[in-house]
Amino acid sequence: MAAPGLDGCSWFAALSLGVSLLKCLFMDAYHSTDFEVHRNWLAVTHSLPVSRWYHENTSEWTLDYPPLFAWFEFGLSHVAQHFDRNMLVVENLNYASPATVLFQRLSVVFTDLVFIFAVRECCRCVQEQKGPRDVLSRPSFVLAVLLLWNFGLLIVDHIHFQYNGFLFGFLLLSVAKHLQSRHLQGALLFAILLNLKHIYLYVAPAYGIYLLRSYCFTQDHKDGSVNWRSFSPLRLLALGAIVVSVCALSFGPFIAMGQLPQVLSRLFPFKRGLCHAYWAPNIWALYNMLDKVLAVLGVRLKLLEEAELPRASMTGGLVQEFQHSVLPSVSPSVTLVCTLLSILPAVASIWRRPRGARGFLRCLLLCALASFMFGWHVHEKAVLIAILPLSILAVESREDAGIFLVLTTTGHYSLFPLIFTPAELPIKVVLMLLFVIFSFAALRKLGQGSLLRPLESVYLAGLVAVAIACEIVFPLSPWQQRLPFLPLLATSVYCSVGVSYSFLRLYASLLRQDEKKSH
Repeated sequence: MAAPGLDGCSWFAALSLGVSLLKCLFMDAYHSTDFEVHRNWLAVTHSLPVSRWYHENTSEWTLDYPPLFAWFEFGLSHVAQHFDRNMLVVENLNYASPATVLFQRLSVVFTDLVFIFAVRECCRCVQEQKGPRDVLSRPSFVLAVLLLWNFGLLIVDHIHFQYNGFLFGFLLLSVAKHLQSRHLQGALLFAILLNLKHIYLYVAPAYGIYLLRSYCFTQDHKDGSVNWRSFSPLRLLALGAIVVSVCALSFGPFIAMGQLPQVLSRLFPFKRGLCHAYWAPNIWALYNMLDKVLAVLGVRLKLLEEAELPRASMTGGLVQEFQHSVLPSVSPSVTLVCTLLSILPAVASIWRRPRGARGFLRCLLLCALASFMFGWHVHEKAVLIAILPLSILAVESREDAGIFLVLTTTGHYSLFPLIFTPAELPIKVVLMLLFVIFSFAALRKLGQGSLLRPLESVYLAGLVAVAIACEIVFPLSPWQQRLPFLPLLATSVYCSVGVSYSFLRLYASLLRQDEKKSH
């Protein structure tokens, strides 16, 4: 159902232009090592033959995205040469001339046009409430603000530096096409996305099961179960042709050169540790914390010898493999099994009781959160894969709005440690507050009442205390020298509770819907 008044409206253009201008204000802000990562990839793809792209290791930031993203960098490099050719020299490590910074910042803003277009399509799919409503209280307007002005994307892409908006544009556009029942277009967009960044394998099970069940099988029995005789081989072949064609274009040259094993070794570096340098707020952060607590208690109670415990490295900014002190160490295979088990009820639900494209979207969210909760070497930024699509459900459902407020507030605050420079502290605080205030006010108005339970409100209020302690009190305390990792630990563990809770609430909502439908 299209959003009334979206065609030709001025408010969407104003929101898009406004956020684009805001992004331009961050040109001279702090940028992370990801800035050098992408500069190096520009240099590698521009200066070297294709056969050396996945072998080049002059920089420690080697090319580790799928080939389609490498071709994306190759295309950008031909524009970059008109700004500063020196940025395209592989040996110029950590090169960041003013022209280089300008180009790379502008490249993120410009490629965000894909994201803006995708948001516009998602707004067309929102179910508007009946009756005359002012623009500010329309679900389509609220959704546009929640997506275009998303706090996480603003600080991760335009301060920290990455191209997530460009990539999320493909994801949201794919979701929108499924909501519009244009399934082949949705499948094509997702296949392209997977070949741009393989982290979206997190949600591939939702796509696979949904398309098989609701596209390849064309009819259901009266009780909602699958009609096996309605299977369409031609539809399956069409989907297969799309996936194979995109993968062939992406990986084909490297397969022809016999480099597929080398490419895959870059894409899946399992020698990295269970957790990233900063623990993502997931189940393994709680597991690591429990291990540390047990180790300390064991030493205090003289049940463990401190000298025999593995050297702690989990919070020292390192990403190598490590051993837990008390609890069993976790291997990649264990995380894979945990992830598969955690997504099984969600994919089984859309197979047994399909609920259309919105049922698929809910399954996608659960797959994203399950992979975030139990995956190997998860980056904290991956929480955005759940936050952004959940925005669509949040403007349509009161219960989903409550879950969204907990997840987005917690998930966004967990990104605070990415921007640790004093100059950017006011920026991230103001942007976060503005987004939180708008989210609570707009969704409360749409839901016509309070969206949070009492304990949820208490928990979110606790984030304020954590923020003050980590951002203001701790830097002025003597603990800063002796326990430099403490703010990261506190942020990760506290936020892990909120993300885990949101995951469980989403699952409970899904199971309640299944129970109602079975009756």
